[in-house]
Amino acid sequence: MKRKSIGTNYSMCVQPTFIIGTYNEDNSPNFAPITWVSATCEGKEYLLVVSMFGTKKTKQNLIRTKSLSVNLVSVDMLDLVDYFGIAEKNTSKPEYSYENSGFVFAPVLDKSRWVYECEVVSSVKTGASDTFFCKIKNIQIDESIDVGGTFDVDLTKFDPVIYSGQYHSLGKHLGKIGDFLENKAK
Repeated sequence: MKRKSIGTNYSMCVQPTFIIGTYNEDNSPNFAPITWVSATCEGKEYLLVVSMFGTKKTKQNLIRTKSLSVNLVSVDMLDLVDYFGIAEKNTSKPEYSYENSGFVFAPVLDKSRWVYECEVVSSVKTGASDTFFCKIKNIQIDESIDVGGTFDVDLTKFDPVIYSGQYHSLGKHLGKIGDFLENKAK
């Protein structure tokens, strides 16, 4: 395969899309779409890694409360992504509901099929960006979806939105680690 250089201004950081839930100082809910979410591990525990740029209210709330919900966005939630991200003050409000997390001080979107309830354990500041390392206190999933082992989750059942400058979805489940090498050898 031949490749060509295209410069450094392109972004091919494929990220799942999440809506982060925090509480404002008056205890009203605050939601913001964030795609800079990843995971790492500390010993045998997974930590979510959430990065935010600028001075957005969600970031200020997270610094103040150290609590958040990380709500996976499915295709049927794209109106909420736009509402919370760009149009909250300018358009009519789409229907949504939330409940209080049972594990941290954060609101949880009822519509999300997969929700992490997290507590910030440390953070790193880089210029105008903050990266938060978050201990997962609980995971909620849609009760109609069964998951297998830790690495046996069929993402197509959650219909996640993937972001890389534009939104995408998953078309189909392709298989597990090792399936392709075995199939090629046959």
